[in-house]
Amino acid sequence: MNPVAAVGVVGGVLGAGAYALAVLDGAAARGVAGMPRRWADVVVEPARDAALLALTRRSTTERPDAQAWALAPGLLAAMAGAAVASVPLAEGFAVADVADGIVLFGAAMAVVMVGVYLHGWSANSPFPLVGGYRFIALALSYEMPLALVLIAAALPAESLSVGAIVASQAGSWNVVRQPLGLPLYLVAGMGLAFWGPLDGADGADLAGGTAAEVSGPARLAWELARRFVLVAVALMGAAVFLGGWHGPVLPGAVWMALKTLALLALTVAIGHRVARVRLERFVVVAWAVLIPLALVDVFVSGALAL
Repeated sequence: MNPVAAVGVVGGVLGAGAYALAVLDGAAARGVAGMPRRWADVVVEPARDAALLALTRRSTTERPDAQAWALAPGLLAAMAGAAVASVPLAEGFAVADVADGIVLFGAAMAVVMVGVYLHGWSANSPFPLVGGYRFIALALSYEMPLALVLIAAALPAESLSVGAIVASQAGSWNVVRQPLGLPLYLVAGMGLAFWGPLDGADGADLAGGTAAEVSGPARLAWELARRFVLVAVALMGAAVFLGGWHGPVLPGAVWMALKTLALLALTVAIGHRVARVRLERFVVVAWAVLIPLALVDVFVSGALAL
């Protein structure tokens, strides 16, 4: 695939996923608030909000690092794009189904930490800086379970290629063979996208955290990049744990889209129904419960593979 087509495919997947996520989020917010769900409004609202942000004047702070501040959303979006490129969208169709696709995805998710911290540090303001430090403090608690459950999912396929992992699920999906994997993966993925109960970096208790001083087009770019990360997490989850393109009757690409939307809907529902978790409590739970469970998942998967 030539570079222009590859960028177009990845951009199209991320854009469509971010729009679908915004529609699901708006519908869930209306449901929680007890407002009528007029789907015509819900479908149009993301475009209306994006246009409003694009036309709003951008705020600034005293002596920010303007170049790094502008770079942070681009870095976040680029890492999401690299993650999406490693996932086959249908059988035999992937932008970059490299032999070590799981490693590429994990590396991209690790660099998300740099983008979030850069966004908080560059504003030269206390609340954004605290939000960046929060994410740094939590990042390893997300990345360790994520890496372990992805390794466990790769063991039955005896390959780190995402395409090979999907192909190995022709008879049984990993969500059935490894029931611990998908829940742990979603917790870690929501943390890396700082979404819902794990939104420590941009939490309301910090007046928006790393985004506290951002408005206008810069805010739009940041919100899009944040949603791109969650779309990449859902797409990889659909491939690695829900069988990817496997499914009856419908084309493989349609099954990938439906499974990705299902995971996005689940994360949106969790985000609106579960309260934000305190930072120190989550770190204790992650190291005392989540990481040991992820190790159990690896051991069980290895035993079954043997």
